[in-house]
Amino acid sequence: MQNQIDIVAFGPEHLDGAVVLSRAEGWPHRREDWMMMLQLSVGAVVTDTDGRVAGTILVTPFGTDFATINMVIVDKSLRGLGLGRKLMERAFQLAQGRPLRLVATKEGLPLYEKLGFVATGTIRQHQGAVEAVAAPDGVEEMQPGDADAIRALDRQAQQADRCALIDTLIERGRIAVIRKGGAVEAFGAIRAFGRGEVIGPVIAPDMETARALIAHFAASRTGAFLRVDTGSDTGLAPWLEEIGLAHVGGGVTMRRPLTQDAGTGQATIFALASQALG
Repeated sequence: MQNQIDIVAFGPEHLDGAVVLSRAEGWPHRREDWMMMLQLSVGAVVTDTDGRVAGTILVTPFGTDFATINMVIVDKSLRGLGLGRKLMERAFQLAQGRPLRLVATKEGLPLYEKLGFVATGTIRQHQGAVEAVAAPDGVEEMQPGDADAIRALDRQAQQADRCALIDTLIERGRIAVIRKGGAVEAFGAIRAFGRGEVIGPVIAPDMETARALIAHFAASRTGAFLRVDTGSDTGLAPWLEEIGLAHVGGGVTMRRPLTQDAGTGQATIFALASQALG
């Protein structure tokens, strides 16, 4: 009997199956990590005759500015059947005309290029047991009254409305800020993820300030497992390796259609919330 394959809306009932699928790929995502992604996103899953989750895709909208496509997985036993393309076509529908962004693996790159995505850069994934780092001066934990300034700074850097993501990070993790003249000029976030914790996003005017934010979190976590995803052009990579976060992989950033950022240059993205979220 031929296996019946369906593509249905991604709901909470599919979370356990998604965890099994991502673990088979060697991804570190816990159920809590998938749950956070689903709360911020809409998506679809491939199910077989037995109701097993055999493929996933999520679309995370940031206002009407753009959406990211992420968590794209097809079970190894079903590859070569065109399911990846079908999931992407469903994602296009879910995006409702928004410009699209994603981070491509080497395996997924050919399909994304065929679907009109254009490479714009590369991301480096750094992780490991962090070494002893001196706590920097001038970094403090955010105060409740800082939330609006943090949302505004993130929008300035990302050129998108990511208030839902920022609010989720405030709820689930910790955010530190650096002030200039009493105003928030930079911030960084840390939250539980996978094998340990992930630091990001880190939004700052320069690399020295970005390093201070990362060091603030790392200073109290000697020997702990940390992860930072950074653009290859930020200049952070050598320092991240110095503090014990080895370069272990990454991906290619892509857009559809190709657009240019209109940032002011006063707020730069030095670390991503994740490769899925930017």
